[in-house]
Amino acid sequence: MNLDLNDMALFVEVAKAKHFRRAAEVLGIPNPTLSRRITALEKAIGLRLLHRTTRKVELTEAGALYYERCKRIVNEANLAHEQLGEMLAQPSGLLRASFPVDLAVTYLAPLIAEFANRYPDITFDFDLTSRRVDLVSEPFDIAIRTGHLEDSQLIARLIAELPSYLYASPGYLERAGIPESPADLEKHDCLGILKATSWTLHDATSATTVIFGGGRFTINSIGLIRKLATLDKGIILMPEQLVADDLASGKLRRLLPSWQGEPVPVYAITETRLLPAKTQRFIEFLHEHLSAAARSHKQPDTV
Repeated sequence: MNLDLNDMALFVEVAKAKHFRRAAEVLGIPNPTLSRRITALEKAIGLRLLHRTTRKVELTEAGALYYERCKRIVNEANLAHEQLGEMLAQPSGLLRASFPVDLAVTYLAPLIAEFANRYPDITFDFDLTSRRVDLVSEPFDIAIRTGHLEDSQLIARLIAELPSYLYASPGYLERAGIPESPADLEKHDCLGILKATSWTLHDATSATTVIFGGGRFTINSIGLIRKLATLDKGIILMPEQLVADDLASGKLRRLLPSWQGEPVPVYAITETRLLPAKTQRFIEFLHEHLSAAARSHKQPDTV
């Protein structure tokens, strides 16, 4: 049985996308050509690999087994090809990445622009979402996520830990008063992410837990929480990098300067450790810049 490694690579893309047209767009080949090549592969193997419908394709039992084997072979082949070429010196190709909406828009956009300037031969396909994308079944090279991760078989690299601090607007502080200690926060309107009802704060020698209750807002968006804080709705706890513009404009001020919250971890998540140069460089770039920002944060105006 003679098999073409290129057809295996085509099959991997279709299995990831679960759709011929989307896979054909990624591969840059006509949809009929892709369909014909996959049919020829199935005939060569002697087994049906895909269930085809008008909307999507699904892996058969044989297809799922074949996909698990093929993706490793294809990854190894791509990496070997790249290492023998000049791509490590000047990475190229399409980088498909998933980001949390608020982190990307508020903080990562200038870094992404700088990375794009540094590597002009890389093109980008970004998906901004708060959901946990499936790197096995969806066509992403990398996902950037914040917070603590669930256990999985994916590869998670810690690229930064962003220290978090307390902030409020001048208008809120004028109305509600300025907290003098962490205990005072229990009397204030605190805006927590999702259903958070407490914060753990640290100073140089101790830690304390502040319980502030459910509050009036249950929100899953850091961007909206930050915006409500600028509109005098309460106190927030988040990384300085995400509120830098509001600090510079005076819309927010830092509180209790000797206290900080738990650092927010930022992870780069991939399906495999065998990464092409474009993905390696992107992870290295984010690690360099995010870690440097976390180490050299400036003391803002405090109250």
